[in-house]
Amino acid sequence: MSNQALIIIDIQNDYFAGGKWTLEGADAAADNAARLLAAARERGDLVVHVRHEFESADAPFFTPASEGAQIHHKVTPLEGEPVVLKHQVNAFRDTNLKAVLDQRGIDKLTIVGSMSHMCIDAATRAAADFGYQVSVAHDACATLPLDFTDQQVPAAQVHAAAMAALAFAYAEVESTDKLLDSYQR
Repeated sequence: MSNQALIIIDIQNDYFAGGKWTLEGADAAADNAARLLAAARERGDLVVHVRHEFESADAPFFTPASEGAQIHHKVTPLEGEPVVLKHQVNAFRDTNLKAVLDQRGIDKLTIVGSMSHMCIDAATRAAADFGYQVSVAHDACATLPLDFTDQQVPAAQVHAAAMAALAFAYAEVESTDKLLDSYQR
């Protein structure tokens, strides 16, 4: 049994074209996540899907029981793959994610999904704090531009800053291709 898990965070319909909170690069990120998903399944690694749903119908996106809150078809869970429902930014907060990982003896994680600067950042930092060895596939994550004071920060810069911070102290941040190559060894 493998001690590695792929954690797919918030690759949900609202983040794609026509959704309520469209991200830049969502399709390309989901395509790379799907490649990692196929490899994880082939290797027999644990795959955990994390799905965010706000508790209020007044939420700007991921409203309860909406189509937008459903997992995108590119990374559809298979029967038996755990789906963790979260209501917070951090996938470990008030969920059973850590218990799911610990029950299976997981100590290595690869994290992918959205948004780079929020849920990916929070889950990666928490996972490292819990002692997991963490990798993030930077090109299997997506985000959007942000406003800060009187300037707009382009999505590419938001993403780069988030990935740089994670790579500094919390995770191995690599491309999908490099992670897939390392799985071959």
